[in-house]
Amino acid sequence: MSPATPAAPAVPAGYVAPAPPSPGLAPAGVPVATGPVPDEEIRVYGHNNLFYWWPVWAVGFLMAFLTYIDGHVMAIVPAGTTVESGQVLPGENKPQEVLVPPPGQHVPPSSSKSDDPSPRLRVAANNNYGVIFIGTILLVVIVTNLTLRGLASIIAIAMLAIVGLTLGLLGWWDDVLWWLGGLDVRMNAGGYLAIAIPLFLIWVFSTFVYDHYTYLIVTRGQVRIRKEIGEGEIAVDTSGMHLEKKRDDIFRHWLLGFGSGDLRVKTGGPSNLDFDLPNVLFIGSKLSRIHDLIREKEVSHQSAGA
Repeated sequence: MSPATPAAPAVPAGYVAPAPPSPGLAPAGVPVATGPVPDEEIRVYGHNNLFYWWPVWAVGFLMAFLTYIDGHVMAIVPAGTTVESGQVLPGENKPQEVLVPPPGQHVPPSSSKSDDPSPRLRVAANNNYGVIFIGTILLVVIVTNLTLRGLASIIAIAMLAIVGLTLGLLGWWDDVLWWLGGLDVRMNAGGYLAIAIPLFLIWVFSTFVYDHYTYLIVTRGQVRIRKEIGEGEIAVDTSGMHLEKKRDDIFRHWLLGFGSGDLRVKTGGPSNLDFDLPNVLFIGSKLSRIHDLIREKEVSHQSAGA
């Protein structure tokens, strides 16, 4: 006698067997290996030195806000106006300070559209905001026009920090300003905005529109270049192309440029181009990706030859 065939297990009512996995798809629950998607195209843009002027409009907006909330206004009075204390005005019981212009002189209106001479220009009670704003402008002018690389930039930054902190800790800034002619730097909130708003608009146009007309576009096996605005685009092979990152100006490239740098480009072949792209943002990561893209082309050619 043949042995009895074991009975199949009972299937519960309503049970539906799972569908087999589709060809080419991993079964549910099995992790699928993923990796970074390789670059197909890398765009590199240089920027002019106006890019580093962002601290000026940023500090301008900040000083305008701080001046507005300071709560003081400026009175425009004729020369020779004095302040007299202890004057009791009609309808007032307490003595107050009163501005008294010279005989025959009058307080001019605060606006050409109004005859009201009441002060309305928002001005801070001290000159700290004005000194900070002027100092920011002068510092940006120096940084964007004097290039110091390597150790020289570190020494310059250290000297500026030491001098500024020393004068601040010893409380000598007011004495220095007084020695320079009794400087008292003040600006109303509208003055800060009159500089910050146009500069911000110009900065946005220059950074995101104007600077994008000169570029370096690298694809697998080809690089497209436009060196000057108005010139045509040049396409050359990546074979023999040499990219060199110049030494950093630490103050300009790192403190103001968010890791930017100057890039020198040399191409091989009949074109033999040699030019610079200044102030390239995130230059380190972009150079690494370009080298990977060129290396992929070389590996693919070697595989095809084999």
